[in-house]
Amino acid sequence: MMEKALSRSIRLLCVSGVAFGMHAAHAQETQSAPLQRVEVTGSRIRQVDMETAQPIQVVTQEQIQKTGLVTVGDIINNLSSVGSPDFSKGSTLTSNSESGGQYANLRNLGANRLLVLVDGKRWTQSVDGYTDLSTIPSSMIERMEVLKDGASAIYGSDAVAGVINIILKKSMEGGQLSLYEGANQHGGDNKTKDFSLSYGAGNDKASIMFGLSHTEQGVIWARDRDITSYTYGPNHISGGAGPWGRIAPLTAGGTANTPKYDKNGVLTNPGSFNQYLNHTGGFNGVGTGSPSNLQSSYHDFTGARDDTFNSSSQMQYQMPTRLDSIFTKGSIELPYGMHFASTAMFAQRNSNSQNAGYPLNSLTQSDYPVYIDKNNAYNPYPGQDLFFYRRTIELPRTTENENRTVHIDATLSGEFNVKGKTFNWDVGYNHSSVSGSMVSSGNLNLLNLKQALGPSFRNASGQVQCGTAASPIPLASCVPFDILGGPSASTPEALAYINSIGQHGYGSTTNSATANIAGEIFDLPAGAVGVAGGLEHREVRGYDTPGQFEQSGYSTDLAANATYGRYNVREAYLEARIPVLKDLPFVKSLTFDVATRYSDYSNFGNTHNSKVSVEWRPIADLLVRGNWGQGFRAPALGDTFGGGSQSFDYYLDPCDSQYGEAKSNAAVAGRCATAGAGAGFRQLDQNGKPITGAVETQGAYPFQSGAGNRNLRPETSVTDTLGFVYSPSWLPGASAALDFYRVKIDNRITGISATDVANNCYVENNPAFCSSIQRNAAGEITNLAHGNTNQGGLKTDGIDLSLAYRFPATPYGRFGLKSDTSYTHSFSVKDSAEAEWQNYTGEYFYNKFKSVTSLDWSQGNWGATWTVRYYSPTKDQCWDTEDPAECSNPTGYTQSWGTGYNKLGSVVYHDLNVNYKTSWKGQVMVGINNAFDKKPRIVYAVNGVSSSASSVDPNMALDRFFYVRYNQSF
Repeated sequence: MMEKALSRSIRLLCVSGVAFGMHAAHAQETQSAPLQRVEVTGSRIRQVDMETAQPIQVVTQEQIQKTGLVTVGDIINNLSSVGSPDFSKGSTLTSNSESGGQYANLRNLGANRLLVLVDGKRWTQSVDGYTDLSTIPSSMIERMEVLKDGASAIYGSDAVAGVINIILKKSMEGGQLSLYEGANQHGGDNKTKDFSLSYGAGNDKASIMFGLSHTEQGVIWARDRDITSYTYGPNHISGGAGPWGRIAPLTAGGTANTPKYDKNGVLTNPGSFNQYLNHTGGFNGVGTGSPSNLQSSYHDFTGARDDTFNSSSQMQYQMPTRLDSIFTKGSIELPYGMHFASTAMFAQRNSNSQNAGYPLNSLTQSDYPVYIDKNNAYNPYPGQDLFFYRRTIELPRTTENENRTVHIDATLSGEFNVKGKTFNWDVGYNHSSVSGSMVSSGNLNLLNLKQALGPSFRNASGQVQCGTAASPIPLASCVPFDILGGPSASTPEALAYINSIGQHGYGSTTNSATANIAGEIFDLPAGAVGVAGGLEHREVRGYDTPGQFEQSGYSTDLAANATYGRYNVREAYLEARIPVLKDLPFVKSLTFDVATRYSDYSNFGNTHNSKVSVEWRPIADLLVRGNWGQGFRAPALGDTFGGGSQSFDYYLDPCDSQYGEAKSNAAVAGRCATAGAGAGFRQLDQNGKPITGAVETQGAYPFQSGAGNRNLRPETSVTDTLGFVYSPSWLPGASAALDFYRVKIDNRITGISATDVANNCYVENNPAFCSSIQRNAAGEITNLAHGNTNQGGLKTDGIDLSLAYRFPATPYGRFGLKSDTSYTHSFSVKDSAEAEWQNYTGEYFYNKFKSVTSLDWSQGNWGATWTVRYYSPTKDQCWDTEDPAECSNPTGYTQSWGTGYNKLGSVVYHDLNVNYKTSWKGQVMVGINNAFDKKPRIVYAVNGVSSSASSVDPNMALDRFFYVRYNQSF
């Protein structure tokens, strides 16, 4: 065995980043065994020493189980160097194909800037370039290597933030059964189950193994806890569009003619009104409405809470998911020293989400307005067409997402000798594909709705029928809908008639052929020069196709165009490892590694990226390592070929006279006035009421987002790292690693937000953005386009620190301490070449410090791990800068959202795992995550979720989570 020779290196490698208290390998002496060379993530050259210039974090299968987590996404997102995920499990309003998946956001640089490999091969990506980690069964993993450094020179596109290489089990003798179940303490929700069965057999000539797994994560409903029950938390119980009818007459332009007053309070538009149906019940939508066809059944709408609806009461806080997978892997030795290996896996993920019924109004689709006809039987103002508002809570919006992943690879490898030097070679084929279908319900068929709200009459049977007495529409062809009467007046037949069942298909495929060769070509005084080179041809294609009806714009489902795209890439790389000095004063060893990669893309051209690394040991106990590397991210299929879609964006209009930048910035106020949003302008919410806080609020008009840009160029990056790894011989079991990093990304590919567009226009005074904004006569933004572009840049720098100590054995057991801390010095974004850098460090999502510290204990068959996860204080958006209770620094320096912030304190979670190994090859684990029942905080700088109770913890801890696992070998 080679373990004694490598034990020190492995220990140091683990110190440079293991998050959950990895134990150093136990040394075993076998003096006659030759040292084996292995390939470490970040290099193609096999090496004896696993300790390299690359800062790598390792998580083993044992550590995975001790976390009490069952999905790869949850496990990776708990590392100190990983930021908040791009798509949270609570992002139930996310309507794209990523919904229900899990994604890693290394250093907050974006999940699409992280390359995910499985056994060194690219894993599946969506058309927008995201890799769903939840499709990889955690039970099949041997270890995960997280390279926290750019690696485009070695692996090509996407390896900007780093690389996650998931190493699957290669072989096994016998079987392994694992059973897991867990749930939250309060209410028993978030029920989680995990079952896996694997079996393998073979010898030194051939082996085969297979595995089955089933994982479930249960739903959490926002309504089940006070802290999650309201959109903006229990201190701001406000609602959106209500479930009973609200009406106004039409203007000549087809908008709502609600009352307007001059500065003296005099009504300026006689004949206007803004009325809401009388009803029992209130904020929860439970009650009975008055007869909708009587004018006496209405009162003036003032935005009273009982006339609105708490949309969170119908929404999930966490969507449920289920993953089923089957996995097989085999290898066989062939003549002439060749080796053939193949892996095949199929995984199916099912998830579903539910959001509140649709907040409908007559101009939901401005190109196809729907009004209550003047001759409608339920119209309380006969002879007058009416503009209406109404949330259809009887039809909650649901989406079922079925995602299927297929991975097949085959590799033929071998070795040969030239002049006493051994070379390794391999040729391989890799197929990874993802396909899926989404089925939705709860959106409205506007064609049918228009008929249902059109002319109608009471027929001879006293039944309301579409059409007129002179020209009736058959009952089988149209069902009248008493939309103003609210839920109590709705009938199953009418709801079925206006309900729209949406369909959506998506998929992407990556096929690649590779050829690699590596070996040592000649000797220098300090050692042998190693080289590696290879070729790759990769084809990427994908599609994202909403149903024809959804594309038409005749549904309240956001209209979207189809996406189809493909490209090919041919690549070649070369790497050399050059030992320069050895066994000199203050130079125990000095080695350089240089690599370069050429990539030729069919859709934009070619790019060339290089990297230089250095490993210097001044003494045996200390390694100094450094890296400089170029990186790039090619535009994803959706970036280039995306069809675009409508979206009801959350945004804060800088022209709002109370909460926008115009309030305190005369230059901004002047630009807003020129655009038609002058003095006294107020941004309106979905109820048509002025916003009540300085937070991004969902608008009443759909904007245009996500359109592809065929002129996009790749993002480019430069990454620098400098690190020190110290393992003192005078203190066995102790080790430390300190790594400085700096990443700068130019030519950033971004789909900018609606708020960014508005701020760039009015605050930054960039005319290029102003052309994307349309306002009506009242100054409201009625359309805003934001798509994909190469724009500005992104940069971040910071420090990773890892400390570990394996205490000497004591009569009370063996103890081990491990701590990993990430410090972000700055994280800045530049929206355009002319714009100033905006530093997000310390704002919500962008913690300055994140730390994971674990204490391990073992004695005999018993073991335990106590883990402490720390998140530093952050700045949050103020609800109201004039409210000292929720704005600790109302006049602080300008944040990304404007002036002022509220400081949120640090968060600490404690996790406990206890395990026992039985005499019959079994193991029992029990644990508590969030042992001290830490509650989430209310945060306003988020949107797209059901509640502002959005924890900094990516696993969305609400209360204690208890779990038990049983493993059985046979």
